[in-house]
Amino acid sequence: MHRLVARLTGSRTDEGMNTAEYAVGTLAAVAFAGLLLKVLTSSSVQQALAGVINEALK
Repeated sequence: MHRLVARLTGSRTDEGMNTAEYAVGTLAAVAFAGLLLKVLTSSSVQQALAGVINEALK
C-alpha cells in the first residue's frame, strides 16, 4: 500500500544511487583523477609547486 501511495503522490521511496548512477559516478571520478594526474605531472606545474615549496621553506 505504501508503494502505491508513493507512486500516486509522485514521491520516491528509494534513496541513494542505483547501479547505473554508481557506474557514471565512478567513471566521472576516474576521469577527474586522470586529468588531475596529467596536470600535476606536467613539468610546468611541477616547477611551480617546487618553487612554492622552496619559498615556504626559506
